[in-house]
Amino acid sequence: MTVQTRRKMDTMNDHVESVLLRALEGKKRVGIAGHIHPDGDCIGSSLAVYNFIRKEFPDIQCHVYLEEIPHIFEFLSNSDMIEAPGTDADKFDLFIILDCGDEKRLGKSAEYMKKASSTICIDHHLSNASFADVNIVKPDASSTCELVMNELEPDKIDKAIAECLYTGMVTDTGCFQYSCTSRSTMECAGILMEKGIDYPAIVDRVFNEKTFEQNRMMGHALDKAALSEDGTVIYSVISASEMKEYNVLPKHMEGIVSQLRVTKGVTVALLMYETDEGTYKGSLRGKGHKINLSYTASLFGGGGHALASGFTYSGDPDAAITAIIKDVRRQLALS
Repeated sequence: MTVQTRRKMDTMNDHVESVLLRALEGKKRVGIAGHIHPDGDCIGSSLAVYNFIRKEFPDIQCHVYLEEIPHIFEFLSNSDMIEAPGTDADKFDLFIILDCGDEKRLGKSAEYMKKASSTICIDHHLSNASFADVNIVKPDASSTCELVMNELEPDKIDKAIAECLYTGMVTDTGCFQYSCTSRSTMECAGILMEKGIDYPAIVDRVFNEKTFEQNRMMGHALDKAALSEDGTVIYSVISASEMKEYNVLPKHMEGIVSQLRVTKGVTVALLMYETDEGTYKGSLRGKGHKINLSYTASLFGGGGHALASGFTYSGDPDAAITAIIKDVRRQLALS
């Protein structure tokens, strides 16, 4: 069953029936998970749902599973309750998948989904395969956090939940700069701001605060960057040994690809960094409406949005770069 998420009324006062709330009724054990290498929207939506269940359904035994999160998101309420996937073998009455377009991108949490009595996926990825029992999917939404908010009654959203939702919205919209930002997005953000959150501090934590080591790593990645296709493509590749030299982990690489993206004349930015020996995490970011990076990422089994996608690649990164440039050239020639 696929459910197109309903857009709230312009006033945001009238709440239509929530598929998520109906699914939670009568449940005793609920699991929550998001995609591998969780970002702000994945973490924010997962913790927002977790905090909401704990607040409104205190009798439900609830668990949230994510891979290690970047430290910049540790300020979110109950981030310390996140469990590593694979630590619980029991069956769930309901398993909620957030910000994940493919079962494979659940990683070890996919086992929970397979055993669960029922599943719901809330997501805004263009590549979503509608793999759950119920799929609340809207690819043109700004973020999964916006879709989660549409499932909750505004007066039931407290400050802790609002912080989670706002964090996910600002990260996936680039502080409301990207084209996925809509009137509905801004209306949702306005309601969250009225919950008493310190929204300037959230933006500062997520986008501006960097450790000395992270700044040095970013500088190195920018120094190594190269241009292709008459300056329309920019890319940089960072090895595991370089990350060790600069004393950073994969979770500290957040923000580098976005900095590459703002280069004048660039349509597509690519960052690849080594996570294990010979295995790279690839992040793609784009500008304008002439490119679909979700398709480009799918060439390597990844996916995401038209202007923001990711993938995992094993092998020579130069081969991946060549394939990506070839696909970008093809897409731009057709536009």
